[in-house]
Amino acid sequence: MALKKENILLVDDDYDLLEVLQRNLTALDYHSYKAQSVTDALEILSNSKIDLLVTDLQMPGINGLELVKYVSEHYPKIPVLVITGYPSVDGAVDAMRSGAIDYLVKPFTKDELSRAISKSLDKIAPSASAKTGTIHSQHPMMYAGMIGASKQMKELADIIERVKNNRATILIQGESGTGKELVARAIHYKGAFAANPFIAVNCGAIPENLLEAELFGYEKGAFTGAEQSREGFFQAAEGGTIFLDEIGTASAAVQTGLLRVLQEREVRKVGSRKSVKINLRVIAATNINLKQLIQNDTFREDLYYRLNVVTIPTIPLRNRKDDIMPLTAQFLKKYSLEYGKTGVSMTGKVKEILLRYDWPGNVRELENTLQHALIMCDTTLDVSHLPQHIKYPMPEAEGGQLSLREMEKKHIQNVLASVDNNKTKAAEILGIDRKTLRQKLK
Repeated sequence: MALKKENILLVDDDYDLLEVLQRNLTALDYHSYKAQSVTDALEILSNSKIDLLVTDLQMPGINGLELVKYVSEHYPKIPVLVITGYPSVDGAVDAMRSGAIDYLVKPFTKDELSRAISKSLDKIAPSASAKTGTIHSQHPMMYAGMIGASKQMKELADIIERVKNNRATILIQGESGTGKELVARAIHYKGAFAANPFIAVNCGAIPENLLEAELFGYEKGAFTGAEQSREGFFQAAEGGTIFLDEIGTASAAVQTGLLRVLQEREVRKVGSRKSVKINLRVIAATNINLKQLIQNDTFREDLYYRLNVVTIPTIPLRNRKDDIMPLTAQFLKKYSLEYGKTGVSMTGKVKEILLRYDWPGNVRELENTLQHALIMCDTTLDVSHLPQHIKYPMPEAEGGQLSLREMEKKHIQNVLASVDNNKTKAAEILGIDRKTLRQKLK
């Protein structure tokens, strides 16, 4: 049976309850997302189309009431259903005053859950005047966790739409920090197998001598410490998707096993002579040139062509500048809630610097920079809250080396631009007096 169009976000720190709720919603033909904290819920809200929020109130860290208030303010069209225990009915009333549509008291039956959800979806959450500063603007495009306004992001979304409903093997290639796992998750959760497992494996983070056993499982006694048989990641991903990050680091033995999986659609546990058929989608990712590894005889050419049925490139942030400000708005919104800072604004000079910088660490570096800046500021994020290397990047020559004189000139220009041409501040940053600066400007 096809899932209904409604996407329901479930928020509770009790993982077992989340599992039960998700199974019930799947049986009721809804698609659901799970979050064990308000921070996780905020990320899902920002990256996915959500039609209903179902949240508990009592959670460690940021509680559910704060989430209700935030959603009422920033997502007024999303109705909120609160789950509460008998001792917390007063809290549920407070939540409804803060914007929740209804509340459901534990314990409840599947039928009671179904009725409450149907009732909530039929309503529209009360409107609230959003206290949005300049950093809380609407994103030009939000697609399955990806945010941006560039042509490249729209092309990426189109590719995902084309591949999401089949089990063709996919290879995602791109620099570190460009969101390769985000793309893999988008393919899985936007597609026909979203209700099945998504298993992410970082091949570079697991010791080489353990990776084969972790991927394919092992039989009791297969090696020292194998005290009982165990299923591997491939078996755990049955029916869904397995994402193999940093595939270029896989050993020869692992590559052989992967080739068997892709050719025969079966896995063999370490220490076993029997193969087991599997049905899943394989997505691999790498920031290494696999063709170069093939030339160096460290990666199998036949495996490369098995992985490379569909190739998806992730574009570095420096080549899609149009995405910087939408991403900035998203990250500042995320961390303003986490750190309890509302109404924070950002100066135009900061925007200029963010757009000028090349972001060698890509989206991950941008997020870390904005998280740091938001911690450092109070109500206005300005240039002083940015790391030094971003405020005053060392100049690079186009197509060749810069002379020392040219490098000095460009560095002085960068510093002046960052302080609105305030020569006193610029001289202080450069470690020279105003007279020397004037001479250099001449």
